[in-house]
Amino acid sequence: MKKNKDILKHEDVDSVIKKIDKESNVRIWTGTPELVVRVLKVAFSLYCILSTLFSTQGLEIRLTTFIAFVVFIGYITYPANKHHVKENYMPWYDVVIMLLGSACFLWYALSYNKLVMILTSASKMTPLYIAIAIVGMLSLMELCRRCVGIPILCVAGALLIYTFAVGTKVKRVFYTLFYSTSGVLNTPVQVCAKYIVVFIIFGAFLERTGISKFFIQMANALVGKYSGGPAKVAVISSALCGLVSGSSVGNTVTTGSVPIPMMKETGYKPEFAGAVEASASTGGQIMPPIMGAAAFLMAEYMNITYAEVAIKAILPAALYFLGIFIAVHLEAKKLGLKGIPADQLPKLGKLIKKIYLILPLVLLVYMVTSGVRTMQFSASIAIVATVIVNLFDRDNRISVSKILEALAAGASSTITVAVACSMAGIISGCITATGLASKLITAVVSISSSIPKIGAIDPSIFVALFLTMICCIILGMGVPTTANYCIMASTCAPILIAIGVPKVAAHFFVFYFGIVADITPPVALAAYAGAAIAKSNPMKTGIQATKLAIAAFIIPYVFSLNPAMLFVDTTTVQVITIVVTSVIGLFCISMALEGYFLTHVPMAVRIISAVGGLALIVPGLTTDLIGLAVLALIIATQLIAKKKVDKIA
Repeated sequence: MKKNKDILKHEDVDSVIKKIDKESNVRIWTGTPELVVRVLKVAFSLYCILSTLFSTQGLEIRLTTFIAFVVFIGYITYPANKHHVKENYMPWYDVVIMLLGSACFLWYALSYNKLVMILTSASKMTPLYIAIAIVGMLSLMELCRRCVGIPILCVAGALLIYTFAVGTKVKRVFYTLFYSTSGVLNTPVQVCAKYIVVFIIFGAFLERTGISKFFIQMANALVGKYSGGPAKVAVISSALCGLVSGSSVGNTVTTGSVPIPMMKETGYKPEFAGAVEASASTGGQIMPPIMGAAAFLMAEYMNITYAEVAIKAILPAALYFLGIFIAVHLEAKKLGLKGIPADQLPKLGKLIKKIYLILPLVLLVYMVTSGVRTMQFSASIAIVATVIVNLFDRDNRISVSKILEALAAGASSTITVAVACSMAGIISGCITATGLASKLITAVVSISSSIPKIGAIDPSIFVALFLTMICCIILGMGVPTTANYCIMASTCAPILIAIGVPKVAAHFFVFYFGIVADITPPVALAAYAGAAIAKSNPMKTGIQATKLAIAAFIIPYVFSLNPAMLFVDTTTVQVITIVVTSVIGLFCISMALEGYFLTHVPMAVRIISAVGGLALIVPGLTTDLIGLAVLALIIATQLIAKKKVDKIA
């Protein structure tokens, strides 16, 4: 492929990530210190795999040992600020915080058998136990500030203040948040230690096989030659990379460093180029099977199998990416853009020969969905399969050093997810201790029920869904995917369940709107990453990304009103009907937003097209007929307008 002077080099990619993503600001270790740190990280990854597969210790012992390692590895990885990013530098106070923080959790693990006899309730808490809880939690919160960011810390801090403000006793607060399984040791960390960490390590091994590069090249070979090719490549490659990626920002920078400059060169505006990559990469977080590692948490919260979660996520995710694909196609046609010259594209035949690279992923999906093995065992087998498969790749054959590198990278990635899950546990604990969830439910139900009916139409559920959507977007700003969903599941999902939305639909609704916070201004981290690569206005890029991701703002309402889209209480005919009408509806809405189909679409027609598209997406025979009638009218007017344009030309 022809070189583009605007395509980011590896060091430029790292620079962009460090500006946007807190997780990427790490200490610099060289020589012997680097070797020691790498050995510790490799040992941590191996411990996580062996622990989740074979450990018979009690839950609290395993979790507190896990968090003790997380705190220790976390502080030797992440500095207090960017000014501390110096070669082999770690200030004395970081060492103190690291040792004290990890010691608090390790003490818990070693003293658990004694503690379980003494701490039968919050009233048994002594000043020493409270002090240990405070130090342990503060060390976690400071590590969160360093590697995850301020937003989730602000949510946790605000809820802690609220917990004390409503009169909750100090002993009860720290007993709940530190010593019980309702706080730091809550469901998010339990799932992280049991499932997520092994899948993170699996993802690190996949990256070493060059699967991301393979996905990008495959997308180029499939659609690069068509009108607006680079944008379509960005959509498809982001969807494919989303199969294994756990970060909207990371996906944006990884898959966008090449397509974004090429989009600009093709003729797309910088804001549009950055927005395409950001919206598509954010969609990677809703793409099964991994779904930013949230799929495992969703299974736990909804009390269904992981395989069921992955299957239910397929159709909404496909519609999301289809919506973006249609939009970039119409934009390309409107601007008269061409594709990438054939001589600059990779040959599909050569890529097919490397299709074996996806075999570990296929094996993992098969084992998990068939239930032949546990999720953690399946992921471990997939790791071994990745190593074996990569031995056949002459261009990028795996070695012992790459295996160790993957284990170390898996440990580093685990830190941020584990810390975010710990903060989500604190948030959940505060909500439980104060009964805040029931208060939010009461408030939303009260507001929505006060809206009068319009004939036979009851708008109260739409109001409740809208208010919940706003809560999700605000709470999800700047928060990683896994922690994002944990917060939504604790605070917002119960609201929807209380008003009659099916449990599965409620959890998918809050998950979707928590995720789109990554492209929704003012805190649109994925959009800002895309803007940094495209050298465009960040706010305009965020607005454009929100516009492109319009499907993510519509589809959740659809499956909340009719969960057939999630394969809940449905038939094959209903699913096919929903797919067909939703695709046509997305086309109508994209046409309205882009203002183009066969030729320019007048504003009045665009409004009618948007209404027709929404009618097609909303389940129901009457709305479908209205939508199809609108579509027929628009096609007729466009054919007439196109003939007039052709005559003038």
